[in-house]
Amino acid sequence: MKIREILAGRWRAVPILGLTQILAWGTLYYPPVLTLPLLAAERGFSLTFAMGGFSFGLLTGGLAAPKIGRLIDRYGGHRVMTCGALAGALGLVLIVHASHPAVYLAVWALLGAATAASLYDPAFATLGRIFGRDARQAITLVTFAGGFASTVSWPASFFLLEAFGWRGTYYVYAVLLAVVVAPLYFFALPRERADVSTPAPDSGTPLPKLIPAKGFAFLLVAAAFAIYAFVPSALAAHMLAIFERMGVGAGTVILIGALFGPAQVAARLCEFAFARNLHPLDIARFAIALLLFAFLLLALLGVPAPVAAAFAIFFGAANGLMTISRGTVPLALFGPSGYGGVIGRIAGPSLILQAAAPLVIAFAAERVSDPAALAIIAGMAALSLGAFLAVRKPA
Repeated sequence: MKIREILAGRWRAVPILGLTQILAWGTLYYPPVLTLPLLAAERGFSLTFAMGGFSFGLLTGGLAAPKIGRLIDRYGGHRVMTCGALAGALGLVLIVHASHPAVYLAVWALLGAATAASLYDPAFATLGRIFGRDARQAITLVTFAGGFASTVSWPASFFLLEAFGWRGTYYVYAVLLAVVVAPLYFFALPRERADVSTPAPDSGTPLPKLIPAKGFAFLLVAAAFAIYAFVPSALAAHMLAIFERMGVGAGTVILIGALFGPAQVAARLCEFAFARNLHPLDIARFAIALLLFAFLLLALLGVPAPVAAAFAIFFGAANGLMTISRGTVPLALFGPSGYGGVIGRIAGPSLILQAAAPLVIAFAAERVSDPAALAIIAGMAALSLGAFLAVRKPA
């Protein structure tokens, strides 16, 4: 495919969403771990309250996600995601001035809605609207870029914090969202909507069998993704600290954490190269089984540095595949008709459990033990796998 054809046709959505996903994740999701301790110290907030604002934002984003998915179905991602970027820019400006605790939480509610309209789920819904049942390849390609968001965001945030402080960092990120991300969404994303009623003209294949996006089968899929969302949220917040408390050196822990991003991207490349013809449901089942194998290694071998490194690699690979599955499993099971609304209904409970996970695991680690906290996370992964195994693919 020539570059001119990519830029002129619907495939330009892939590089546009790839770039904007890096910027959206890098400005809205990853910075709080670095910026909120500084904000809390200056405002006199406890760190728990400051991070609780971020969790509250994810909660409000979960409540808004179904509506956002339906809006993308109706109006397109070029409109809805533009509003999300502008709302995120406004929220980042307001949080600099939100000195009262109630105002602080209100701003995080706005940022939560902006997040729900900016990250993977609305991007997948947008690709589903543009590509229809052929969106799987586009979804995988966009996740390649998104996998580098933390690699870009954390060093950039560290540099900006050193140069401008947390207030200046938020102002810079607000400008990026308003001046770069929002215009790319509005002016460059394709407006077209795929015809979902007929198969592709050259395919010669009948329409695939689908499951109605309601009833017990849909509840199983939504529950499987929601329960899984608990796992990466809990591990991202606590994995490195748990490893350090269990004897891994501080410098080694940082190196282990750096393995996560490349492992995600490598797994996505493998899926793109070797597993494109496998059903997405099988990819999701394999990913969680891989993660459970990693937990088994910890249980059997303890947490010496090589085992901790292997765990981080397996976790990254599993999460990389599950990110793709978030977009491709609903498309394969329920079809492209109303896909944005389906993605939003699945994203809602996932964001809520994602918000709860760091607090639950912090409580378990503090009141019981680190192994108990890891056991809870492994148990949630096992429950998610059980739900995915209970879903029956259409004949």
